[in-house]
Amino acid sequence: MIQCGLLGEKLGHSYSPAIHKRLGTYAYDLYEKTPSEVEGFLKDGKWHGLNVTIPYKKTVFPFLQEVSDTAGAVGSVNTIVRRADGTLYGDNTDAYGFRKMLDRSGVPVAGRKVLVLGNGGAAAAVLYVLKNAGAQAVVISRSGPDNYENLNRHADAVMIVNTTPLGMYPNNGAAAVDLIHFPKCEAVLDLIYNPARTALLLQAEKLGIPYENGLYMLVAQAKRSAELFLDAEIADSEIDRIYCELAVRLMNIVLVGMPGSGKSTVAKKLAALCERTIYDADAEFEKKYQRTPEEVIRSEGEETFRKMETEVLRTLGALSGTVLATGGGAVTREENYPLLHQNGIIVWIKRDVSELATDHRPLSQMTGKEALYEKRKPMYEAFADCSAAYDETAEQILKAVEACAERMM
Repeated sequence: MIQCGLLGEKLGHSYSPAIHKRLGTYAYDLYEKTPSEVEGFLKDGKWHGLNVTIPYKKTVFPFLQEVSDTAGAVGSVNTIVRRADGTLYGDNTDAYGFRKMLDRSGVPVAGRKVLVLGNGGAAAAVLYVLKNAGAQAVVISRSGPDNYENLNRHADAVMIVNTTPLGMYPNNGAAAVDLIHFPKCEAVLDLIYNPARTALLLQAEKLGIPYENGLYMLVAQAKRSAELFLDAEIADSEIDRIYCELAVRLMNIVLVGMPGSGKSTVAKKLAALCERTIYDADAEFEKKYQRTPEEVIRSEGEETFRKMETEVLRTLGALSGTVLATGGGAVTREENYPLLHQNGIIVWIKRDVSELATDHRPLSQMTGKEALYEKRKPMYEAFADCSAAYDETAEQILKAVEACAERMM
């Protein structure tokens, strides 16, 4: 079997093996190497093809016998193939991936201004593609002539591309620019894919600006790498298939709904069906604070509890590929929405009010479950991407979630 993999210094959790598993019949492993180990690994390693990630995209150049015109123009290599005669050939498939991402956006850029946030290695491939597409690309950096202090001169930009790591997991929530200052912006592309919706993309969604995260680019460049590994063409339709499959798989299934509506029960069924890790926000609250939600609400009031609950949701919402059952009042704080939505499909679990349990649910007891439902109903509607009845099967709910996810892509 052909042996391939990803070369980097600290790889952590990579999506690449999952993508390549779906692309071809070759082994794909992660190779963490120190700088001093790279030369020996390239010369003597028992591999046929490699993807290369930071910090080695430039490091590998001296050890390659030939590079593609694209790699030479971009100045970095992210794919290496060992030829039959033992020589090493390098290419840059990031440019291919971004070209596909740009095409998917549907925004024409020839002769139009595009802002590229950041001037690191990822920006080089983006600029190469934009230049070939005839765009007026402007690099925004912290210290360059076009920087974050004089963005007002670029209010006419029709597209913004983020190549910086700002907002990437685990440092979710940050954004380099405020999109409100770009009234002509027609699309926002963010090379980050974890979280699925960075703070930048969440704002784009709120403003009604079409957006795309970096997962599509990641899958597209992997497809092109696989073609080089196998020396065979792979249909472009595989990009869409794998992208859709992974996007759904990586999204959290977030359950909201009234206290006593059965979110925890539904979560267990879904987690078992999908083989996902399950989290219950109330249980995680108790682990974090060594007190139950009921204890905090009765002793210190709902407002104190809600602030503490938000910190729990901040951690849980940043995860990927889980099933998360939230507390009944998670929807009462607007700041919880981006925390849950950044990586999640939010599902409102509905149940007849008469069937709602009130044991150990102080707010249902104090307010009355009917009054509490009427108050929260518009909040559930505002948060939810879709809804499902408590008595539906896990298979039915999952089907609804998948259909919702496909509509959102």
